[in-house]
Amino acid sequence: MLKIEKLTRRFGQNLAVNNANLEIPDGQMVGIIGRSGAGKSTLLRLLNRLIDPSEGQILFGDTDIAALKGRELRAWRSDCAMIFQQFNLVGRLDVVTNVLTGRLYDVPAWRSMAQVFTPRERAFAIQALDRLGMAHTALQRAETLSGGQQQRVAIARALAQEPKILLADEPIASLDPMNAKIVMDALRDINRQDGITVICNLHTLDTARNYCDRIIGMQDGRIVFDGTPDLLTTQMAREIYGAEADEAFNEAATSTAIPTAPAPVRVPA
Repeated sequence: MLKIEKLTRRFGQNLAVNNANLEIPDGQMVGIIGRSGAGKSTLLRLLNRLIDPSEGQILFGDTDIAALKGRELRAWRSDCAMIFQQFNLVGRLDVVTNVLTGRLYDVPAWRSMAQVFTPRERAFAIQALDRLGMAHTALQRAETLSGGQQQRVAIARALAQEPKILLADEPIASLDPMNAKIVMDALRDINRQDGITVICNLHTLDTARNYCDRIIGMQDGRIVFDGTPDLLTTQMAREIYGAEADEAFNEAATSTAIPTAPAPVRVPA
């Protein structure tokens, strides 16, 4: 179980995350929603320890993640894989090498610097790509792929880490509706088939409701909603999104309006 207690992060006088408390059981798929600047990305970066908390604890089992340093911290970042909005691939490298970078924690430093990987490691990477329907691009340079393809490669790289938790920071924000569906389907399949905890920041309400077991709503750094999708009323959703409510609802309708997707689900009043 992942547990955070009184987690706070300050940037000067600004409280990006304010006294957050959560318990996330193993194997749950969680969507975090809220307007821009609500603290969603900061929360995920705290969980992955890309930034340090100002106060509070991050607990995974009996381990205090907030206290980790050195090799133990690197091990946690391997166990807690991160997928970014802008993919963070190395464009000049081929796809399979990008995926293999997910194994760097387990690879000796000299091999990682020389980009020397064993046939077994390469087979593992190809298997991860095949799962995302991207094995045919293994030898292409990453920069030649479309945005949706690059995001699937980024997911394959995260899978190569064999993580216990998968964090996704606005993974579909820069994608068209069809590729957004492919990426979200992939994340949901990983969650259900592998039992990996998935925590995903999402801008649109219907995406969160269609894919997640649980929704966390953030506003001004605080957690203001925590429950199942059916408990999120229209009024509460509008309070969470504030001035961005209409945009969030409209984008939600557009993002699922593709032939193979179900009709958009509206929140009960």
